[in-house]
Amino acid sequence: MNKFTTDVVIGLEIHVEMATDTKLFCGCATSGDDKPNSRTCEVCLGMPGSKPVLNKKAVEYALRLCIALGCKISPELIFSRKSYFYPDMAKNYQISQYEIPLGINGKLRLGSGKTVGITRVHMEEDPAALIHPAGIMESKYVLVDYNRSGDPLVEVVTEPDLESPEEARDFMKQLITILNYLGIFDVNRCVIKADANISIKESKYTRVEIKNITGFKEIERALKYEVERQKQEVKSIVQETRAWDSDVGITRSMRKKEVEEEYGYIIDPDLVKTEISTKWIKEVSDKMPELAQEKAIRYARDFKITEDDARVIAAERLLAELFEKVAEEVDPVLAAKWLRRELVRVLNYNNKEMKDLVIDEKHLIELLKMVEKKEITDAVAKKILEELIQKPFSPKDYVAKQGVKMIVDTKQIQRFCEEAISENPKAVEDYQTGEKKSLQFLIGQVMRKTKGQADPAMVNKLMKELID
Repeated sequence: MNKFTTDVVIGLEIHVEMATDTKLFCGCATSGDDKPNSRTCEVCLGMPGSKPVLNKKAVEYALRLCIALGCKISPELIFSRKSYFYPDMAKNYQISQYEIPLGINGKLRLGSGKTVGITRVHMEEDPAALIHPAGIMESKYVLVDYNRSGDPLVEVVTEPDLESPEEARDFMKQLITILNYLGIFDVNRCVIKADANISIKESKYTRVEIKNITGFKEIERALKYEVERQKQEVKSIVQETRAWDSDVGITRSMRKKEVEEEYGYIIDPDLVKTEISTKWIKEVSDKMPELAQEKAIRYARDFKITEDDARVIAAERLLAELFEKVAEEVDPVLAAKWLRRELVRVLNYNNKEMKDLVIDEKHLIELLKMVEKKEITDAVAKKILEELIQKPFSPKDYVAKQGVKMIVDTKQIQRFCEEAISENPKAVEDYQTGEKKSLQFLIGQVMRKTKGQADPAMVNKLMKELID
């Protein structure tokens, strides 16, 4: 009897390229010269007589991830040979882990609060890259680039706890956030791919695997397509492996699904067992940063910002670092509002990311202190921020030179209000007959006259008094 009860069952196998300088078992660089087959040696090409040597930094990176996911860590690291005959592995086997993975029984919490079980976390080497010049279905030949062969990977295998493509995407998003915080993944050069196992209730949970989906946006797209395909073809669903074709947005059948026994795993005789001592685990654990979900809880508790703001800010490591610096000098609630909404808005408008930010936190603090003290209006502050994103400058000097300080003089603002009323009698009449949005129009006229410098609260108060 099948243990599943949900309409859709999804499990993920995620392959993360770790940001080490050299490969998993040799000294070849993991980045640099992109000329095909230029970053290779006898070890990563599997030439007879060559001997692999384990990269300690890669093991430490994998340990960080195991600790972050709350895994039980194996006391020793053992590698196996996964035998298969395919051009992406010159030696006809991949060095991986099978019998005893590095970590087991972990968990990861989604944004919704749901916990997804982690079956295992293990290390392995990356195969070569296969290039299909005319596309995967049309090419008459395949080119092989072994530069990637031997790069260090860590594979994260989930329990079949995910119930929708949206949950799968959120899982990938949460995992990437953890990887970025741990400093073991470089989004600019490292690749993260997922194989997804998916089944639906109507087919009695006949499992289909989709290979090599790149990125958390694509995984949702691929799984949405596959759910619909399985529902439409439910009577002909078989256990198989399919490829995701992102160009046309469909999955294609590759082969009938293999089982693990077909790979003929054996313990690799060229690699000795490596002890994972409690002392080593503690050393790695002591260097671990505070992770995003922990930060979000602390931000909401200590800074008194909303849980939503705390979660969004903490999810982006660079944004979180900037927020903490600004919140030391400015009201944290104000800082959260401006960083989460306005700074992100300006970045998006300019097609920039946090890593592209040239703004000095001192200038951002200077700007927000003027907002906090009501020396400038929000409108003026937004304009300054839009310019500050392009090049650093002192907001205080800018306000002095441009003469854009907030107008708070009651008589001056009242004069502008009276002008707006006399120039727009129809709007006044509409407001007095119940058209409340006409008041906003009149306030907008005052803000236009004052070039956005009038205190909006004072304008609102005086305008109501004058009309009523």
